[in-house]
Amino acid sequence: MSELEEYIAARKKRDIEFAEDFEIGYERFKIGALIKEMRLEQGMTQEQLAEKLSTKKSVISRMENHSEDVRLSTLEKIANVFGRQVKISIL
Repeated sequence: MSELEEYIAARKKRDIEFAEDFEIGYERFKIGALIKEMRLEQGMTQEQLAEKLSTKKSVISRMENHSEDVRLSTLEKIANVFGRQVKISIL
C-alpha cells in the first residue's frame, strides 16, 4: 500500500465525514474515467461522442472531468453508444 493509500485509510477510520465525501467523490471520478476510457477504446473524440448524443463537446468534457450531476438517462445513452448496459447497486 502506498503512503497515500495508507493516509486515506487512516483518515477514513478517524473521520466519518471525510470517508463519506471521499467515496462520493471517488464514485463520480470513476464515472468520468469510465466514459473517457470507453470513448478512447473506440477511437472516438469527444466531438464524435457529443454528436452521437446530440450534445456539445463541452458537455462530454465536463462529464469526463467533473462527473457531477450526470443523469441516469444520460449514462444509459452513453452506454448504448458503446453497446454496454448501466448497472446500479446500492450497498
